Amino acid sequence: MYNIKNILFIFFSLCFLLVLSCEDKNSNTNPIDEIDYSKAPKGFPPIPFPKDNQYSPTKEKLGRYLFFEKILSRDSTYSCANCHNPRYAFANNVPNPITINKFPLPRNVLSLVNVGYRKSLNWDGVEITLEEAIYHDFTSPLFFDNDTNEIFQRLSSHPFYPKMFEAAFGKGSKPYPYLAAKAIATFVRTLVSGTSSYDKFINGDSSALTEKQKLGMRLFFSERTRCSECHSGFLFTDLKYHNTGTTNHYFDFGRYYITGDYKDRSKLKTPSLRNVEITAPYIHDGTYQTLEKVIENYNRGGFPFFNKDTTIKPLNLTNYEKEALLEFLKSLTDWDFLNQPRFKTFGY
Repeated sequence: MYNIKNILFIFFSLCFLLVLSCEDKNSNTNPIDEIDYSKAPKGFPPIPFPKDNQYSPTKEKLGRYLFFEKILSRDSTYSCANCHNPRYAFANNVPNPITINKFPLPRNVLSLVNVGYRKSLNWDGVEITLEEAIYHDFTSPLFFDNDTNEIFQRLSSHPFYPKMFEAAFGKGSKPYPYLAAKAIATFVRTLVSGTSSYDKFINGDSSALTEKQKLGMRLFFSERTRCSECHSGFLFTDLKYHNTGTTNHYFDFGRYYITGDYKDRSKLKTPSLRNVEITAPYIHDGTYQTLEKVIENYNRGGFPFFNKDTTIKPLNLTNYEKEALLEFLKSLTDWDFLNQPRFKTFGY
């Protein structure tokens, strides 16, 4: 027979174990934070982390928190995720997002997915590192519109950021904005997408694509459409600049702003097609709301322009072929990447 003391001991022991179990499920040190996000998918080259900003799990975690952190902005209403939303593959779902001072951005937001492999940023290809771009955005009136001294004070007085900076950069490290930029850049470089249905197919899973998607793939890589001449390689972009006749006005001079060469007028970087299904609207000014409209534009040969790429010609695709091409593009959506729990932690 158990006496009352034994019964109470067993009862409180069970309660204690239950509390520990609940705390473990809600802990900030859950297994999500122990995953090594520095590994590239099969078929991808290693993620190019710079020598002065190498990967570490603690730095990635700090950068992840700061990416979604609104206290970095002047009025604590704006974070990186405002423009680069995980729901849209770290792009946006409006043509010209409104920034902190109610300024509309002049261009459609490019996805940050696989951006670590690019040597230049933005539609016009400005040569700047991720660290430099992020640090610049802290004070830019278009984005965070803050003062770096204010950012330092806010991070220094925060309940857990000082300890996270020490964990990421070493004992005695302070939450300086330039270190914050390094941490965010580390997180952004781990946004690597390469496990879509298409990737599974080319890596040996013959059932990963439907027959219609396989037809679309053959069309995509064919001499008839020549889609893969610009949307090439594992990134599905040649990272070069073209005018493909997607609009009839081109108020944006694109690459010309960088080079000053008239031949580059209104040429813009080839965007990656990875996760393109969920990154609408499309092209540099968000003109097209659907992939169907993008495909139709190329099917008719695009709009005339004085330096339009000579590869852009009418395709004369049938309706079924256009549907197949669309289905193939959808096979580039990487749901394994998009549904990573580390994004859900912040409500995305």
